Order: sequence, then C-alpha cells, then structure tokens
Amino acid sequence: MSHFSQIKTQLRDLTALQAALEDLKIDWKSGPAPVRGYQGQTHTAAVVIEQSNGYDVGFSWNGNHYELVSDLQYWQQPLSVDGFLNRISQRYAYHTVLGQTAQQGFQVSEEQQNADGSIRLVLQRWTA
Repeated sequence: MSHFSQIKTQLRDLTALQAALEDLKIDWKSGPAPVRGYQGQTHTAAVVIEQSNGYDVGFSWNGNHYELVSDLQYWQQPLSVDGFLNRISQRYAYHTVLGQTAQQGFQVSEEQQNADGSIRLVLQRWTA
C-alpha cells in the first residue's frame, strides 16, 4: 500500500513551476527522478525536492497538470502543505503572466509587492 498523497494543482507549465521554486529559494532537481517515500517506495516526478529526513516532495505530471506528490506524514517544509502550494502558485502565476504577456509584446513598467503579499504589475506595450 502506497503512502504517497497526490494533491491536485493548477500548475501546467514546468518552466514556470521551476522558476517559482527558484524564486522561493527551494532546492530542487529536475526529473524524471524518484520521490522517496515510506519503506523505500518511490514515485517518479518531473521535479523533486529532497528533504533531510529521506522523504521527498515532488511534482508529477498526470497528463493534465502537475500534482504534488509526497508522503505527508513526513512533511518537513517550513510551511504547511497549503501554505507551500499557495506560495508556489503565486510565483507560478507571476511567471505565467510575465511569459504570456511578453509573447504579446508587453513589458513590466511597474511592479509592487503589497503588504498583504499580493503583487501588483503594470504592463505596457508600445505600438507604432
């Protein structure tokens, strides 16, 4: 019986996910690589975050989006699972917005980090 939990996310872009992890200064390695779990069980993931207790956290592609994969009993991150996913999701959204708008010719003209943790972006596009 597997101890792995798979938590659905809305994360679909691997590059934006990796950039979000970099922003948050989370050490990760690119997969496919095994996520280590209970009694030597493993689960293959596209991104693996090793924990010092030998039980990893990973993001695995399910065909539609990346799921967080981990044995939650051995969660060793500084935030709760929800807090961890919320932080990653915010940085992921940030990188997704920047990537999509850059493709349409927009540039960031102003960026503001608000006291509540939200980010305000002002984008502009010059047309001739």
